[in-house]
Amino acid sequence: MLKDSMIKAAATSGKSAKDDVLRADVRKSAASPRRISLRDRLASYGLHHRQVAGESLMRMLRNPLGSLATWLVIGIALALPGSLYVALDNLAQLSTAWDGAPQMSLFLRQGTEEAAGKALSERLGRRADVARAQYVSREQALAEFRQLSGFGEVLDHLDDNPLPAVILVRPKAGEQDAAAVQRLFEEVKALPEVDKAVLDLQWVERLYAMLDIGRRIALGLALMLGLGVLLVIGNTIRLAIESRRDEILVVKLVGGTDAFVRRPFLYTGIWFGLGGGAVACLILSLGLSWLGNPVAHLADLYASQFSLHGLDIRHIALLLLCAVGLGWLGAWLSVGRHLGAIQPR
Repeated sequence: MLKDSMIKAAATSGKSAKDDVLRADVRKSAASPRRISLRDRLASYGLHHRQVAGESLMRMLRNPLGSLATWLVIGIALALPGSLYVALDNLAQLSTAWDGAPQMSLFLRQGTEEAAGKALSERLGRRADVARAQYVSREQALAEFRQLSGFGEVLDHLDDNPLPAVILVRPKAGEQDAAAVQRLFEEVKALPEVDKAVLDLQWVERLYAMLDIGRRIALGLALMLGLGVLLVIGNTIRLAIESRRDEILVVKLVGGTDAFVRRPFLYTGIWFGLGGGAVACLILSLGLSWLGNPVAHLADLYASQFSLHGLDIRHIALLLLCAVGLGWLGAWLSVGRHLGAIQPR
């Protein structure tokens, strides 16, 4: 009996000691929580952003008519300066054939032999400040004039070719400042074989001046309409904040930070901007397709190879990036203004 009592006492004592050890481990683990690694923090942060982005998109899609109306307003506002920019970019093609450089036309004297004209052209082409010199014979000049002027039947009644031979001189890219071009022009004009020289510079300068004015107008229009996009998105986000006021109050009561509350509205602004940018790209593409054939027909009437250039990947990416940036900025400004006024009492 004494032996059995000692065994029971030892077992009870061992169980009590084991329970004490377990309670001590629990208290130790509660007092010293496990440290969360930076990798886990980043993973949790990314997961929350994905969830908030998806929830914001789904919330917008539940109101398709209102979201579509906002996208259309943003798309039209972005398409207006975008269309002007595309038009200026296409107009700039008129000067790319000259590499931004003027062209000199040297009309040779009547009676200059073709061999002498070609030799002069080759001599000019070897100059360090000349990119290219092209000899155009009298026959070639007449054929080109016949094709472009439309007076072929009248020219057939002429007894002799009245057009002189021409040498087209293009300065090098590094010789495009006005002083250097003018010096070259004075030198070639004084050549004995040259009867008359014309510097095709004034119209190029006028074209560049008009393009510069157009770019400034496009920039001003883009700034004004960008401000309009900010106001549209800001007002939309303000209405979304008011409709979720109770939800925001509950989140703040349980300890939610302003950054946590702000995040869904920022993603809403991003989705509005992205959708508006996509609508703007669609509007511009449809407009260019609609004008493509008439512009090509007009270019054919002028015997030109000009054609409208649409939006490339770079332009589309830039337009979408600007739209997303405007959406995020408009949402951030609106949330920063109205969120502070919602505080639990």
